[in-house]
Amino acid sequence: MSDEIINRVANSKLVTLDLEDYYPSGERILLDISKWLFESIVLREKDFRTHVKAHNWEQYQEKYVAVYCSTDAIIPAWAYMLISFELQPYSKLTVVGNLETLETVIYRDIIDQLDISDFQDKPVIIKGCSKKPVPLNAYNMISSKLKPIAKSVMFGEACSNVPLFKRK
Repeated sequence: MSDEIINRVANSKLVTLDLEDYYPSGERILLDISKWLFESIVLREKDFRTHVKAHNWEQYQEKYVAVYCSTDAIIPAWAYMLISFELQPYSKLTVVGNLETLETVIYRDIIDQLDISDFQDKPVIIKGCSKKPVPLNAYNMISSKLKPIAKSVMFGEACSNVPLFKRK
C-alpha cells in the first residue's frame, strides 16, 4: 500500500473561473447631486445647470463614476443625461445608481467580451470568495454565458463546491 498523497483536484479536468481576476483597476466615485438641488429636494433647472457648468469635471479623469441623489428628490432623466455629457470626455464609465450598479455594469461589459471557449465541454467551478467587490449579478451573468457550453457548473472551491448545473 502506497503512502503517497494524490491531489485529485489538481489532476482533474476541473477549470476554475475567478471573476476577481477580471476586476478592472481604477477609482470608483459616487457623485451625489443632491447638493445641486434647492434645499436638496427640488431641481430648479437654471440653478442646476449653473452647478453643472461650474463643476470641475476633470477630477473624474479615468475614473468610474456612479451618479445618484441621496435625497428623495425626483430627478428628471435629462438632468442625469446632462451630467453624463459633461463626464463623457473624462470618466471611464458613468452610470446612474450606486456603487453596486456601477460594478454590475462594469462586469456586464467584461463578461460580454469574455472569450469562454476554454470552458467548452469542461466542468467549471466559479470561484465564490473574493476580496474585491464582485457584484452578485456578475455571477448570474457568467452562469448564463457558461450554461450552453460547459459540461457542468459549480460554485465555490474545488474541495467544497455546490453543483449548479450538469449537461445531460
